[in-house]
Amino acid sequence: MISRLEIRRIWLLLAACALAACSETEVELPPLQRVTSALESGDGFGAELVLRQMLADGTSRDRLAAYMGEAELLQGQPVEARKWLGDGEFSKDTAGRGFHILGRLEMREGNLPAAGQAFDRAIGYIPEDPQLWVDIGRLRYRGGEQSMAVEAALKAVELDPGDPEALLFRGQLARDAEGMVAALPWFEQALERRPDRLDLLAEYAATLGEAGEAQDMLEIVRRMAELNPGYLRAYYLQAVVAARAGKYDLARKLLVRSGDFVKNSPAGNLLAGVIDLETGNYASAAQVFDRLYRQQPQNARVRELLARSLSMGGNHRELIARFGEGARMTSGSPYLQAVVARSHEALGQREQAAALIDLAAARETGNLVALRPAGNFETVSRRDARSGEDAMALVRNNIVNGRGNEAIRVAEQFRQRFAGSADALALAGDAQLAGRNVSKALQYYAQSARIRQSWPLARRRIVALRAAGRSTEAHSLLEKFVSGHPAALEPLMLLARAQYDRGNLPRAAVLLDHAILVGADRDPELLALRAVVALRLDDPELAEMLAQRAMEVQPTHPASLQALAMVGGDDLASVLIAKADNLDRSVQLARR
Repeated sequence: MISRLEIRRIWLLLAACALAACSETEVELPPLQRVTSALESGDGFGAELVLRQMLADGTSRDRLAAYMGEAELLQGQPVEARKWLGDGEFSKDTAGRGFHILGRLEMREGNLPAAGQAFDRAIGYIPEDPQLWVDIGRLRYRGGEQSMAVEAALKAVELDPGDPEALLFRGQLARDAEGMVAALPWFEQALERRPDRLDLLAEYAATLGEAGEAQDMLEIVRRMAELNPGYLRAYYLQAVVAARAGKYDLARKLLVRSGDFVKNSPAGNLLAGVIDLETGNYASAAQVFDRLYRQQPQNARVRELLARSLSMGGNHRELIARFGEGARMTSGSPYLQAVVARSHEALGQREQAAALIDLAAARETGNLVALRPAGNFETVSRRDARSGEDAMALVRNNIVNGRGNEAIRVAEQFRQRFAGSADALALAGDAQLAGRNVSKALQYYAQSARIRQSWPLARRRIVALRAAGRSTEAHSLLEKFVSGHPAALEPLMLLARAQYDRGNLPRAAVLLDHAILVGADRDPELLALRAVVALRLDDPELAEMLAQRAMEVQPTHPASLQALAMVGGDDLASVLIAKADNLDRSVQLARR
């Protein structure tokens, strides 16, 4: 039987013959120029054809090893690539490229120290190559040295302000630290130089979607499909657009066409689960979310989706067994409390249901609550963190149990071990905040946010700023976060409530309308608040429509009842108040 390698060599030989036949009538570039052109366009196979011919014509191996290794790596052949790169035998004029590509190979295979050594050797030959500094930045990011990764990205852009790789990396870092809107100009600059590059278009499209620009995102995705109908990520992005528009059958078909991208991507699996959930395939959705939740036990969104799929599928006992205790905690989300309450109700456990409804309906204070470590965590004879997960669990456990000094010790030790890590800095801030060292906490939070600012981090910064008496800065930070992440629901809601409290009703209306548009149309409190704003802005018809919608979503929620009573007239108000009184009596009974 002919091996795959032998088949590949036959194809190379046939293609080389065809290339030679074509060359008789076409003006050709010098061979090495054709190689570099093919490599720059991502055509590893085309580059290898020319390189094989150059070898046959007598060009020495050390002059071609760097290029051949790059060509093999582009074709997804790391074993073949290592044959050309592993011994580090490159000619003097190609050594920089050779060690650079060797570093890429090591990083791809997870050998981060070896990748660093290869990149260090490459710097000795090509210290001003922007793409080398991009790869150094990506290595530092993966290794937990995120602040140094930012420095590498800045150096890459400084060396060549128009280099697409440098601009792409800079945009990705800007997206992490400043939000979706801030990242878009970097991707646009890169696309000016390489308008047909698929990975650039994919990053741009995904960021447009997160920025709430669905129509622009769809146009870019269609462009990707035109350029390469076989590019799997394009189908995934189209599925995202379809799902957001409520076209779940189309989204499923597109997701199937995305093939391995879904199988190997948490984001693809998450979308597959959402589609199953929305189309009534509750058992399948629960399996997908359960798998994701085991991989990401800290992911609150996945936890709530799993709870919802179990509830919709009628698996009430499993839901209560898995999430009942968490729902009763102070840190339990109102949504999780409401879902677990419905399961208790379905099992005839009305007292437990009423108690959770009471918790879900209580207005959030905005205070931070320390979370216990996820899973089974033993601190017996455990004082030091061996990994990021250990550090988070140890710090959380110490905070919850009132050992603030020990939490600070562990967090500081971890921060010093991983200097420049956004996660280590944020964890150190948490420990300092729990120890009431607000100023120190804000310092660490700010350093972390310069690298990567998620909403949980921004929320902790806002609370800490308010605790320090810096309410104006806290409000400015909230405004800035919403500006950079216009599709993030929780910060949108908080800002809308802040504007309402300040009496800025038109601004509150705009923010609430946008929140409803991007996915908050099932939040009874938000719908009720928008109804009140509409009433105060002299739009009773809109107010009544929104109040009715709140009742459809959650008819027993106090906000729904109050909003409909406010817009529905005296008779309806009496009925609703009576319902609220009955609900109150049920809650009081559950408390006894």
